[in-house]
Amino acid sequence: MNKFLTLIILLNISCTTMIDNKPEAKKIPKILNNHNDERIDNYYWLRDDSRTDEDVINYLKEENAYKENWFKSKKPYKDELIEIYKKQLPKEEVSYPLINDKYKYFTKINNNEELKRIYRSSNNKKEELLFDPNIKLKTQEYYDVKGVYPSNDNTLLVLSEDNNGRRTYTLKFLDPNNKEFVYESIERTTGNAIWSTDNLYIFYIKKDPTTLIANAVYRHQIGSSVLEDELIYKEEDESFELSLSRSRDKNYLYINIDATDNNEIRTIDLNNPLSSPKVFINRELNHLYYIEHAGNNVFLVLSNKNAPNFKILKSISETNRDVQSMETIVEHSSDTFINNILLVNTTLVQEVRFNGLPEIYLLNMVSRETNKIQFSDNAYDVSINNTHSNNKSLFYNYSSLLNPESIVEFNIDKAESNLVWSKEINNFDKNKYEDNRFFITARDGEQIPVVTIAKKGIDLKNAPILFYGYGSYGINIDASFRQSIIPLLNKGFIFSIINIRGGGEMGRRWYEMGRMKNKMNTFYDFNDAVKAVLKKEIGDPANVFARGGSAGGLLMGAIINLEPELYKGILSGVPFVDVVTTMSDPSIPLTTFEYGEWGNPAIKSEYEYMLKYSPYDNIDYKNYPAVFITSSLYDSQVQYFEPAKYIAKLRDFNLSENPILMDMNLIGGHGGMSGQINQFNEIAEEFSFILNLSESN
Repeated sequence: MNKFLTLIILLNISCTTMIDNKPEAKKIPKILNNHNDERIDNYYWLRDDSRTDEDVINYLKEENAYKENWFKSKKPYKDELIEIYKKQLPKEEVSYPLINDKYKYFTKINNNEELKRIYRSSNNKKEELLFDPNIKLKTQEYYDVKGVYPSNDNTLLVLSEDNNGRRTYTLKFLDPNNKEFVYESIERTTGNAIWSTDNLYIFYIKKDPTTLIANAVYRHQIGSSVLEDELIYKEEDESFELSLSRSRDKNYLYINIDATDNNEIRTIDLNNPLSSPKVFINRELNHLYYIEHAGNNVFLVLSNKNAPNFKILKSISETNRDVQSMETIVEHSSDTFINNILLVNTTLVQEVRFNGLPEIYLLNMVSRETNKIQFSDNAYDVSINNTHSNNKSLFYNYSSLLNPESIVEFNIDKAESNLVWSKEINNFDKNKYEDNRFFITARDGEQIPVVTIAKKGIDLKNAPILFYGYGSYGINIDASFRQSIIPLLNKGFIFSIINIRGGGEMGRRWYEMGRMKNKMNTFYDFNDAVKAVLKKEIGDPANVFARGGSAGGLLMGAIINLEPELYKGILSGVPFVDVVTTMSDPSIPLTTFEYGEWGNPAIKSEYEYMLKYSPYDNIDYKNYPAVFITSSLYDSQVQYFEPAKYIAKLRDFNLSENPILMDMNLIGGHGGMSGQINQFNEIAEEFSFILNLSESN
C-alpha cells in the first residue's frame, strides 16, 4: 500500500486530528430518524455512558490542552482574579444557626478552606466540631456535603454526602457524642432526610439508577439493615419526580409528586410514622397546589385551579378536599403571582411577585388587613426563610446587586426589621456602584425587565457589557448579590440581567409564554433586549458578551445561531444544546421528567418545534463569536457529551477566526468542582476569557 495513503487512513481513524493546533474530532456519521426526518450526527460517538472509552477521554483531554494553550498566550487575568476573590473573603465566616430544641447547628469556613465545617453548641456545652469535610476532600478528587439533619432529640445526625458530583447522595449516620459514623449508609438518594417525631425512623427518596429520576420513598428504622427499608411510595409515571419536605410545625411529612403542569401531595403524620401516605388532593391535569399545615386538621392550600397566578384556600375537612368548596382566603390576581406562603401565628405571610420583583405581603387573618414589607433597592432578591421563622417572627433572606446576602428577622407586631446575619465581603463598598432597572420592548410588544449595574463614573457608552439570562422552568433570576462580578465592574464592565420569558419573574403567564411551542420567545427576548440596551447607550456594541448555564447554555447556543455577530464572546456553562436528540432518548437521565418543559419528540409537532431552536441542530456556516464552554464529565443534569459534540460541530462550521474553547472538568458534576477556592478558579478562568477579548478590540 502507498505510504502516503496509509498515513491518510491512519489519520482518519485516529481519535482526532490537529488542524492549526485546533482539535478536530473524527466524524462517524450516525443517522437519526424521527417522523421520517433524517438528521446526521457526525459526533454521536462521543457519547460514552461508562465514561471510560479511550478515544473519548483522549479527545476531551485534547480540548483541555488546546484551551490551556490559548490562555497561556494571553494575559494571566485568571491569577489576578483568584487573588481578588480570596481577598474578598473574611478570615472566618460563621453561618446563622439552625435551632433544634436545645442545640444550635452552624457552619464555619476559613478563607483558605474549600468546604464548611459543621458545628453545634448548647447552653450547657461549649461549641463542638461535628464534622470537617475538608479532611475527606484531601483524600479524593471530589467531595461535598449537601446537608446535616439532626434528630429531634439531637442524639443522632443524618449527613448527606456526594462523592463524585453526580448529585446522588449517600446518607450516613453520625453520632455527635463520639463524632463517629454508625450503622449502615444509604446509597443513591436525593440527599434529604425527614425524621419521625419519635426519632426512630427517617424517610428518604432513592433515585432510579439509570434515569436518575427521584421516584421511590422509603422508611428506614434507625439501627436496622438498609435491606429491611420499606418502600412506602413508588411513582411509576416518569414525567413526575418526587421530593420530601416537612410542615413547619414538624408534624407532617409531605411527599411532593411533581410534573410541569400538575402535582400531587401525599402526607404522613410524623407522630404516627408507620402510617401509610394519604393523598391530600388527587392529581389533575393543569392543577398545581402546595400546602401549609395551620394546626389541627386545618391546612392552607395554594392552588392554581382557575387561578394561573394562584389563590390561597383553607381546608378544614379531611373528607372533603375539593378546592371548589374550600374557603378562599386570598383571591386570584391577574398581576400578582403567589410563590410561597407561611403562617406565623395569625399572620399569613405571602411571598409574591409583582411587576417582575419579589415582594412579601402580610395578611392579618383577624383584621383582614394586608401590609407589605418595604425594600429600598431598585432590584433585589427576597424570600421567606421557613427554616428560622417561628410563631413570633418572620425571617427572610435578602440581597441585591449592591447588598450581600443577609437574613432579616421581622417583628410582625412592631413591623420592624432586624438584621441578624450578613455575608461579609472585604474590599467592597456599595457606594462605588450604581444599579438601574427598566423595561424594554420586545419585537411582539412585550415589556422585558432589565437590570444593570456598573461602577459610578465610567463611560457607559464605551464600556464592555456582560449580559446574563436563563429563561426556563419558570425559575426567577433576580438581582441577588454576585460576588464574582465585582472585579469585572472594577475593570469598567457593565453587568446586566435580562428577565426573558420562560422564567417566572412576571408570573405564570411569563413562564407559559417561554416554554414548549412558545420557546422561541425566550431567545428573541434576549437578543431584542441586548439591542435595546445598546440603543440606550449602555454598553459598547463592539464589546458585547453574554453568559448562561445549563438551560441558560441552551439560550447562549440559540442566540448566536440567530444573531452571531451581535456578540463578541459567549460564556456557556454545562449547556443543554442537543435538545432534540436528548429528549428523544428516555434512557438519558431526567429526560422524561422534562417533556412538559421542552416537549416530547415522539409527537411530531413538538419534534418539529424543538428542531427550530435546538442549538446543535441549527449550527450553520456563520461568523460565530468567541465561545468558551465549561462542562463536567460526571454532570448528572446535562450529560458531558452534549457540549463535547457541540463544540466539535461549532468549530467545524465557524467562518470566523474567533476562538472556540472548551474546558471539560474530568472530575466534577453540574456545579463544577466542590469548594470555594475551586469555584474561584473556574469563574476566574471564564472571566479571564472575556477580559482578554475585550482588550483585543
